[in-house]
Amino acid sequence: MLYWFMKAILTPLLRGFYRVRVEGRAGVPDRGPIILAANHRSFLDSLFLPLVVGRRVTFVAKAEYFDSKKTAWFFRGVGQIPIRREGGSASEGALAAATAVLERGGVFAIYPEGTRTRDGFTHRGHTGVARLALRTGAPIVPVGLVGTEECQPIDRKLPRLFRRVSIRFGAPIQAARYVDDAEGLALRQLTDEVMFEIVQLCGCYEYRDTYATKRAEDLPTELGRVAPLLHTPATRVA
Repeated sequence: MLYWFMKAILTPLLRGFYRVRVEGRAGVPDRGPIILAANHRSFLDSLFLPLVVGRRVTFVAKAEYFDSKKTAWFFRGVGQIPIRREGGSASEGALAAATAVLERGGVFAIYPEGTRTRDGFTHRGHTGVARLALRTGAPIVPVGLVGTEECQPIDRKLPRLFRRVSIRFGAPIQAARYVDDAEGLALRQLTDEVMFEIVQLCGCYEYRDTYATKRAEDLPTELGRVAPLLHTPATRVA
């Protein structure tokens, strides 16, 4: 109930203060488990994405956000669940939490890059998104978020108002065709396919085949051969 209450409040506020354009939403399944995989450019990404999806969207968030009662209610209200991120057991806990959401037929959102970009580029994805899809059989819907860093840059505590945001959904990616491949290679190839689609959906952010962080902050990473991501370099949004 708190989630839908918060959404009812935030939706008119965000749409009033920002010009939000949505593309490809009709292709997002309206039932069954879904993994939404998006690029990550701003703290506000986790507010804009659920805003335009008609189903409850769950994220894994830093447990520190829930340590204070003053902020815990807000993060729970916007569909985030806490996870301690120190060590391998924390990663397994995040994977278990995500798996539980998908096994209930829910929608789980993840940022394959692992953290917000600090240099403006889109980076190589960690393979947690592929591992989750192969474990649950849930399709991955790539999402391109454009302009959110203009709403709240990473070095600003308060958002900027009256900016434009585009949220672009791609066609669902089925993980089943990777099942017969070697596990590590399948994880890497599926992740690279997801990132390729995200880059194409964004259309304006240059891709760098390097990690934004050494380790993913959300789901555990399995190493495998890296398949290069081919793309046409594009100019970043100023």
